[in-house]
Amino acid sequence: MPPSRPPIIRASEIGEYVYCARAWWLRRVEGLEPDHRERREHGTLMHQRHGRAVAGSRLLIWLVAALVVVALVLLLVGALFPLG
Repeated sequence: MPPSRPPIIRASEIGEYVYCARAWWLRRVEGLEPDHRERREHGTLMHQRHGRAVAGSRLLIWLVAALVVVALVLLLVGALFPLG
């Protein structure tokens, strides 16, 4: 018989334990799930939506940075090679 592996504890479980050790014990040891499943699912959806918004804002920041570089290059070229 192979030796049993110790249980894996996720970082979220540590946070749950720090917040409420009794809730962690009820969930982990007793196998009880907390109430308000719909509320948790809604919270998960909101977190996913926020994550997409953050990713979109990062893309916009990179786009702005690229446009600033292009503008600086154009200013430099205009200063080095005036039209008139």
